[in-house]
Amino acid sequence: MTAGLASPLPPPIDTPLATVPSDTLTTASWRTFRPVIDRGLCTRCNLCWKFCPDIALELDAEGYPVLREAFCKGCGICAVECPPKAIVMEKEV
Repeated sequence: MTAGLASPLPPPIDTPLATVPSDTLTTASWRTFRPVIDRGLCTRCNLCWKFCPDIALELDAEGYPVLREAFCKGCGICAVECPPKAIVMEKEV
């Protein structure tokens, strides 16, 4: 790889695309929609986790995604990327 140029290879499948967790910046205070995960529809493909820009999803012991609500800004990328549509965005109350 040439210095200063990004690698043409995608990141490994077992790591999220986001490289810096938002653990120091909670974004939930301005969220207007939040993802709701239906475990009955979830296939544990983990694409939601892979594409979450804030690392607001983590995987439980069984491999299901779990929302870290304090770090979710409600962007909806997880719902868009979910092939079985197991994630829906619901309005915050």
